[in-house]
Amino acid sequence: MKIAVLAICLGLMAQAGVAQAADFKSVAAAPAILYDAPSVRGTKLFVAPRNMPLEVILSYGNWTKVRDSSGDLSWIEASMLGEQRWVVVTAANAKIRASADETASVVFSADKNVLLELQASDASGWIKVRHRDGQSGYVKASEVWGE
Repeated sequence: MKIAVLAICLGLMAQAGVAQAADFKSVAAAPAILYDAPSVRGTKLFVAPRNMPLEVILSYGNWTKVRDSSGDLSWIEASMLGEQRWVVVTAANAKIRASADETASVVFSADKNVLLELQASDASGWIKVRHRDGQSGYVKASEVWGE
């Protein structure tokens, strides 16, 4: 009996781990105010720029609790988030390459905190991105946040 209960608990924990995959959205409207509580009466913590990626922690009515790239938690009105995905460069100087290969030619470089539109991602460790000026290429997933 105890073994069966333990097996069920471990199974539920494993399923919860799969369900815990990071869910990212980006700020769709600018400016978007981040608060310390799920209310416009809360303290205003930060004004988030358009396209800033945020990790969704939980939803509560018309509010969403989010984590930013520095790890800070805050609340944002859910209507301020969009489905179009963006990532922020976390490396000092990320090289965006013509293909998902370390030896591919560099299309452009992006400094830390530059926002790039996420076009595609896969398990190879590279993601396809596009700069707002139209240039696109592949960057190592480890050099950006918000995927």
